[in-house]
Amino acid sequence: MTNATHLPAEGLFVGRARASDASHPLVVTVRDGTVFDITSNVAPTVRDVCELPDPAGHVRSAKGRPIGPFDAIAANSFETARDPGKPYLLSPVDLQAIKASGVTFVVSLLERVIEEQARGSAEKADAIRADIAGLIGHDLSKLKPGSPEAMEIKAKLIARGAWSQYLEVGIGPDAEIFTKCQPMASVGFGADVGLHPVSTWNNPEPEIAMIAASSRRIVGATIGNDVNLRDVEGRSALLLGKAKDNNASAALGPFIRLFDETFSIGDVKQAIVRLKVEGEDGFSLEGASSMAEISRSPEELVAAAMGPHHQYPDGLALYLGTMFVPSKDRGETGKGFTHKVGDIVTISSEKFGALVNRVRLSPDCPHWTYGASHLMRDLARADLI
Repeated sequence: MTNATHLPAEGLFVGRARASDASHPLVVTVRDGTVFDITSNVAPTVRDVCELPDPAGHVRSAKGRPIGPFDAIAANSFETARDPGKPYLLSPVDLQAIKASGVTFVVSLLERVIEEQARGSAEKADAIRADIAGLIGHDLSKLKPGSPEAMEIKAKLIARGAWSQYLEVGIGPDAEIFTKCQPMASVGFGADVGLHPVSTWNNPEPEIAMIAASSRRIVGATIGNDVNLRDVEGRSALLLGKAKDNNASAALGPFIRLFDETFSIGDVKQAIVRLKVEGEDGFSLEGASSMAEISRSPEELVAAAMGPHHQYPDGLALYLGTMFVPSKDRGETGKGFTHKVGDIVTISSEKFGALVNRVRLSPDCPHWTYGASHLMRDLARADLI
């Protein structure tokens, strides 16, 4: 595989990489096709960069050392052909809490209701999808959650016997916010992403993730894959942890794009996010969706996650919710989409580049063995903290 990041030429990007000459992950940026290590005592982690008064200004002016051509480092990031003696990319976040929003687009709302009412059965999905869509329409972005109009629709759905806990967070006053994985547990561009072996119905969830400092200030954004087990969550919402948080089930990258004069939250709100799945069996699936269709703004979702009610001293990476749930049949008619081991998933957006990962079972992905304690010890040994 070759470099498929499609990183924009303009913009300020910060991420992380591994290099054999350092025990700790490096804070890196890209300049004129070269990756630079900008790790310093001022900002030894990406978390520390995001806590600065001007993260973009720091990345722009930081002195650094070149560690290699970007194309070569990106190509070496794929686990299938990685040389651990050469630099490769990691997830661009480190100490931040990694949370996710759910049911923020009409497509995901419908699919979650389907998961619940079908009880994990893909065969029943199409009939339920048509029934619920007829009741609530197809554009949730025009309906403000918690509004009188939303409560009127809620009453109709209850009368119809179609009310759901997913509809409650989709059109009710409170957003769904859950923990996607622990700090340091996400994977990056080129990494394998994992499915729990018990799952037989699952999918990628292409999303944008907001990056917020501990002050609640949103400083940038990245692309994410909120890997989901549809059958597990469909059995019970109380199994959300098992459906969402498994080894290598949270992918982010390739870099965080920091807000500056070329990029703002307005760009996030208008972004088109694209999904492509390519299977070893010749199956292919493509789709695209617009952030303009989101029912709650990025600012509202960040405020729901962090504030006087909940503090995050190391900041936050927050998936904003999926805009595209693949339902194209893969194999037998009516059974919809599910992953197969070996699938290549590409999630892309013009302002961010592309996040590419290969699908495997979670036990077969590299195990998560490097946590916050290891990072702190390695940074201390390098006299960076």
